Amino acid sequence: MTSGTGSRARRIRALALTAAVLVGFAPQANSAQTRSRPDAPPTYAPRPATIAQRALDVRIGALGRNFDGLVGIAVREVETGWTTSWNGERHFPQQSVSKFWVALTAFSRIDAGELSPDDRVTIRRQDLTLFHQPVAAEIGANGYTTTLDNLIFRAITQSDNTCNDAVLRRAGGPEAVRAMLTRNRIEGIRFGPGERLMQSQIAGLQWRPSYSVGRAFYQARSAVPEDRRREAFQNYVEDPIDGATPLGIIDGLSRLQRGELLSQRSTARLLSIMSQTRTGRQRLTGGLAPGWRIAHKTGTGQVLGATQAGYNDIGILTSPEGRHYAVAVMMGRTAIPIPQRMALMQDVTRAVIAYNDASRAEGTGSLR
Repeated sequence: MTSGTGSRARRIRALALTAAVLVGFAPQANSAQTRSRPDAPPTYAPRPATIAQRALDVRIGALGRNFDGLVGIAVREVETGWTTSWNGERHFPQQSVSKFWVALTAFSRIDAGELSPDDRVTIRRQDLTLFHQPVAAEIGANGYTTTLDNLIFRAITQSDNTCNDAVLRRAGGPEAVRAMLTRNRIEGIRFGPGERLMQSQIAGLQWRPSYSVGRAFYQARSAVPEDRRREAFQNYVEDPIDGATPLGIIDGLSRLQRGELLSQRSTARLLSIMSQTRTGRQRLTGGLAPGWRIAHKTGTGQVLGATQAGYNDIGILTSPEGRHYAVAVMMGRTAIPIPQRMALMQDVTRAVIAYNDASRAEGTGSLR
C-alpha cells in the first residue's frame, strides 16, 4: 500500500468515526422530517449528498424524536445553503425570539434614513410592560432617556420587554415588522400584537395598565379560573399568534449573515449585539467548543403547572475557520426539567460542530 492510499484509508476511517459520533445510535432513515401540524404527513428535504450531511440529518432527527415535548429544530450551513430540520415547517411560540425581527425592522429604517441609532428616546412609567424589564429600575420621575441603539442593545442582550416595546414603537409598530417580513420575503413568521396584549391573552386576561405595576399581573393571572386559563394556554401553543417555523427563522438568520437584509454597517452592528446576549448562556452557547462563537437570541414563555409554552434559542454559530451555521431550537411545549432542555440545545450545537469537522475532512465544505 502506498502512503497516499494509506492516508486515504485513514481519512475514510476518520469520517466514519465522526459520523458514528454524530448519530450516536444506528441510523434511521428520513430522520430530518418536517410536519406543518401533528397529524400531517412528514415532508422531506432532498436526500443529503455526503457522509457528513447524512450523519447530521440523522442526528437532528434523533434529537427531535427523543425529546419529551413538542420541539422544532433547523440547521442551515449559510455558505452552501444545505439545510436539515425536524418539525421545520410547524409554527412554534417565539416569545422573545420575536425581538430579533423588531431589531431587524429598526435597523431597516435606520438604513432608509428614517431613524438614527443616536435618536434620543424617553421611557416613562406608563411605558412599562410585563415580566423581564430591568430598565424599570432606572425610570425616575422624569423617565429614562437614552439612545435608540442602546434600547436595541438592551432588548436583545437582556431581553428587556419595555426596551423592546420602545424600539417597536419607534420602528412603526407590529405592522412595520410584518411589512419588513413581507418585503424581504421571509416566510413562516408571524408577529404578534406586542408583549402586553399577547401575554395577557395567553393567561386568559385582557390587558390593563395596572398590570405593569409590581406583581399585579401575577395576582390577576392567579385569579383566572383554571379551565379558562388552560384553554387560553393550549390555544396559544397549538396556534401561536407570534408563531414562527424553524425553517423561516434560519432563513432570516442566514440572510442577515450574508448581508441581504441590511447595510454592511447595520448587519455588523446587529450581529455584534447578538454576540453579547446575556440570557440563555447554557442553551445553544453551552455546547460551543473552543474557538467557536455565537450570535443569538433566546425566548422563554409562560408556565402553566409544570408545562412551559416556549423555550427557545436561535442564532448563528461561527467556526474557528469562518464557516457560519444558522440554528433554531424551538420548544413549543414541554414539562421536562430545564437542565434537560438546555442539554438538547447543547447537543444540537455539538452536532453542528461535529458536522463542520466531518465536512472539512470530507472536503465538501464551502471553505477548504
